[in-house]
Amino acid sequence: MANVFDVLEERGFIEQSTHPDELRELLGKESVTFYIGFDATASSLTMGHLIPIMSMLHLYKAGHRPIFLLGGGTTMIGDPSGKSEMRQMLTPETIAANAESFREQFSRFVNFDDGSAILENNANWLLDLNFMEFMRDVGRHFSVNRMLAMEAYKSRLDAGLTFLEFSYILTQSYDFLELYRRHNCRLQMGGSDQWSNILGGYELVRKVEEEPVFGLTLKLLTTSAGHKMGKTEAGTIWLDAERTSPYEFYQYLRNIDDADVERTLALLTFLPMEEVRRLGALEGSEINRAKEVLAFEVTKFVHGEEEANRAQATARALFGGGGVDENMPSTALDKEAFVQGMDILTLLTELGLASSRSEGRRLVQQGGIALGDERVGEIERVITIDDFDNGELIVRKGKKVYHRVLWS
Repeated sequence: MANVFDVLEERGFIEQSTHPDELRELLGKESVTFYIGFDATASSLTMGHLIPIMSMLHLYKAGHRPIFLLGGGTTMIGDPSGKSEMRQMLTPETIAANAESFREQFSRFVNFDDGSAILENNANWLLDLNFMEFMRDVGRHFSVNRMLAMEAYKSRLDAGLTFLEFSYILTQSYDFLELYRRHNCRLQMGGSDQWSNILGGYELVRKVEEEPVFGLTLKLLTTSAGHKMGKTEAGTIWLDAERTSPYEFYQYLRNIDDADVERTLALLTFLPMEEVRRLGALEGSEINRAKEVLAFEVTKFVHGEEEANRAQATARALFGGGGVDENMPSTALDKEAFVQGMDILTLLTELGLASSRSEGRRLVQQGGIALGDERVGEIERVITIDDFDNGELIVRKGKKVYHRVLWS
């Protein structure tokens, strides 16, 4: 069996690592407990979270033990990394509800009941810490000069940085120490924007416990142009089917740029690399077959094979000339609203096809919206019951996004 470090490297996951040769050797000779932390900042994981999840599963399949760490405590602070201003503070109740949603989503991918994978929540040790003891035992190991030189803090000094945010690295670093003591955890992983935080934990454990531990960062999910994947004009691509339907999830992947197909197949599927390279090398119209494979495999992984089959059938029905499919994303709206008349910009925002009225205005002005086969040419267009056919109306955005409106 190939060393899992080499697998991650070949598939394009690894950004940087402490002591990579030593880590590779360790992963090749014994089972290693490792973790990634997930701050509970929303009610669902996003497509971007698939990078850490997939990396954990590669290690899991190779016999290593993952800890999925819910950030019930660190979310109370908010990570300043990559943020130009302080994150919105969430209530403890919201954080707890978000963490529970994360737990349910993680449970689709691993079994927490047999001990092969662990679920922890740092609220269990962070919320009851004694401040003075924590600062004496942990704070003394951190240099303010070094912290101020870190990009996450340096970029915020002019705009303003609160002490609350400044302390984030201490709490995340303490997580590593706590997990080392509880589970002999020797590796922390995270996104490339977490390098400073990961180094903090790596150094803390080595100083306090005088034992070798490691840190590794993962590349973010981006396009070949360097833009984050998992974002659309209407917002984020979520793993929760209530927030992003399996069809919309499938279509997002089905429509990625040709240049992104091979890399995304390598990162978001378990297909052998020989097959990934074969599909990525397809050209012209044949690359669409590779995109179908990508969209199906990732949708199956997140939502199950039945939903993946439905999404694929819907897409083929719409774009293969087969007409409307029952699995098309649908929204039921009050019939009375159309008796009175609903303007097109309101309709687009109600359906989530535009994130705002200004975005809807731009789509209409660029000719990107159609009702049935009729392109909408005026932003003053009002939709009434006369636009419906047997109680339904198909709204199309661009060439590939369809949404069915029903009466309620």
